[in-house]
Formats: sequence, C-alpha cells, structure tokens
Amino acid sequence: MRSQVARKPGNTYHHGDLRDALIKAALREAEQGGAEAISIKALAKQLGVSQPAPYRHFADREALLAAVTAEAFRQFSAMLREAMAKPSRQSKLSRLAQTTLDFGLRRNGIYRLMFASRTVSCAAKGSELHEATRETFALVIEALDAPAVGFLRERQALKIWAALHGVVMLAEQGLFTGEAAHATREELVEDFVTETKAALAVAIKDAQRQKKAGA
Repeated sequence: MRSQVARKPGNTYHHGDLRDALIKAALREAEQGGAEAISIKALAKQLGVSQPAPYRHFADREALLAAVTAEAFRQFSAMLREAMAKPSRQSKLSRLAQTTLDFGLRRNGIYRLMFASRTVSCAAKGSELHEATRETFALVIEALDAPAVGFLRERQALKIWAALHGVVMLAEQGLFTGEAAHATREELVEDFVTETKAALAVAIKDAQRQKKAGA
C-alpha cells in the first residue's frame, strides 16, 4: 500500500510564503490597472486567506505598495541588465533606452506603479524601495559608458531618464505618436541617446581641459 503524502491545502501558507504570494498577486493586479488596482481585501479573497492575514506581513496598503514597487524595480533592473549585457552593435545606452520604452508601453500598469504614483517619493532613505530605485538609476549611469568626472554622468543620466519618461507617458495618454515629427517613438528615443552621449563627451572634455588649465 502506497504511503499517502500529506499536501498543504492551496489556501494555506508557511510564514513568508503569504508575503511573496501577496506581492506576486499585487503585481498582476498592477499590470492591469496600476497602483489603483491593488486592494489588500481583494488580494486576501483572491488568495483564499482571512482578511487580517495580510496585515501580519504589511502594516497597511502603503507598506504593501512599497514592497510591490520595490519588486517591480528589481525586475525592471534585471531586464535592463540583460539588455545591456547582450552582444549588439547598439550602444549600452541605446539598448537601455529602447528597453525602457518597450517596458513602459507594454507594461504600463507596472510602469505607472513605479513612476506615476507617490509610492517612491514617500519611501524612506535606505528602505528596500529606495535601494531598488537607486539600483535602476545606477544602471543608467553605467550605460553611459563614460568616466566619472564630477557629477556629469549623473546629470546626463537624469536628463535622458526624464526624456524617456516623457515619451512613455505622452504615448500612454495618446498625446504622442511621432507623426508631427515624422519619426517613430523609437527613432526619437535614439535621438535622445545620441544627443546625451554627445553632450556628455563635450562636458567631460571641457571639464578635463579646465582641470589641466588650473593645474
């Protein structure tokens, strides 16, 4: 007679499992409707747990949103890192920029959770979410493939980040198609890449010249 292996019911969780399950389920909801679609009550019902159960892991909805957004940034960073690592004739910055555009347009609910909600602005310095956003921005700086001279890389990284965000948000609202400029969104993004790299090269050269002149 075969021994019967006891199985855990589908609606019970070990400590920690429920936290991960809530984050994954919340990400699926955000995929469809951004931060507004995330409800602790609805997630508890969806996962088959009691209403108080999620609060053993998250003090409130804001705490859940912070954890979900941090996970979204980590997944996004992994995508950017993979795109930058692939052999290509395109520059690292071009690959990062095009991946960001694609992510923002295809997964706009997640993108809005990350970049169009107040969750990040409310994150405490040194928190899980704060560190996750810093990791993503560090990849933008890395993609510039330039030496560190003052904060010139950081400044150009912020500029192209703002430009990319603008394209994604305008496109999501149906306000930008590229027709007015007779260019696709991808071509416009490539313009940003070219201009950013050129501006950074000039700024670094000027800074180095000034340093030599003052030596």
